Amino acid sequence: MYQALRKVLFQMNPETAHDRTVQALKWMQSSPWLRQSIAKKMVIKDARLASKLWGLSFPNPIGLAAGFDKDADVFPALAALGFGFIEVGTLTPRPQSGNPQPRLFRLPGDEAVINRMGFNNHGIASARQAFEQLDRPAIPIGINLGKNKDTPNEKAAEDYILGLTELYPFGDYFVINVSSPNTKGLRDLQHAEALESLLTRILHQRDQSAQNHQQKKPLLLKIAPDLEPDAVQKIVSTAIAAGIDGIIATNTTLSREGLTSKQRHETGGLSGKPVRERSTQIIRHIYSITRGQIPLIGVGGVFTGRDVIDKLKAGANLVQVYTGMIYRGPAIVRKINQELLEWMEKEKISHFQEWIGQDLK
Repeated sequence: MYQALRKVLFQMNPETAHDRTVQALKWMQSSPWLRQSIAKKMVIKDARLASKLWGLSFPNPIGLAAGFDKDADVFPALAALGFGFIEVGTLTPRPQSGNPQPRLFRLPGDEAVINRMGFNNHGIASARQAFEQLDRPAIPIGINLGKNKDTPNEKAAEDYILGLTELYPFGDYFVINVSSPNTKGLRDLQHAEALESLLTRILHQRDQSAQNHQQKKPLLLKIAPDLEPDAVQKIVSTAIAAGIDGIIATNTTLSREGLTSKQRHETGGLSGKPVRERSTQIIRHIYSITRGQIPLIGVGGVFTGRDVIDKLKAGANLVQVYTGMIYRGPAIVRKINQELLEWMEKEKISHFQEWIGQDLK
């Protein structure tokens, strides 16, 4: 059924198709009956898929990556599609329109997407209002935080701190995004010295907020795939020393290696199948450094249960999808979870966590 719908969506401008999809999800979540009916078909409940991290309960290991629900508008509807967790944002303190259009491009021949959106969002005040008004689903909700485009890097910590402070009651975990390629100079914050200063200040505020709200919430760092092994080592060591609670690997890539689609020369971050192996390599490298010391969330090119298993075996504790949903449709989580259970039967394992870090064990 989605294959027919995809033909219609793929005839639209990609950003228009996304906006129409968000509107459809808003309509769906406005009806509790409809939301529950869809959840009955989409949600797979199986103890072999459930896990606990940071004191949070994840009903399955498949989450939605940041970038889809930019304004925290449709997470109740998305939860009904069977996700084990959802990450909203990237949210900046002030609203911003992002980069000029066109800024989103499909590469069907490569099963990929290039975006140069530029953190377009309605800002943290609008997100706070959405969190206060919408029904809260029974899965963890992460909040991905960024800085405004016109905030200089030396003041970036203030933007992240403001987002964290204002939205602290609403997120189950928070992500510091310093790895998007679409905000000029943002990736410079990954350099060890800048990162140490940034994380130290943000984590200090997190600890203060934890005290104020009587609840400590995990803070994660999202890193880029375009890093040499030495740079990954420095980033991970710096983040752990600062007290980070987890790492998300990886964001979109600037590489265009092996692409065949006519849109391959567009600037921006590439996601989808072409980034799958690179992100898995980064996860494996991080796990070789951390040895499970902190949890990892793997993201990049996930389309199937086998893709998930590869990332788990590389060391990921959880996995996120986004571009895969554009190509496989809204039933992707159900399909992947079914595939995971089938693979568990084949490999005679009793829980998905048995796969974690197998490559290095």
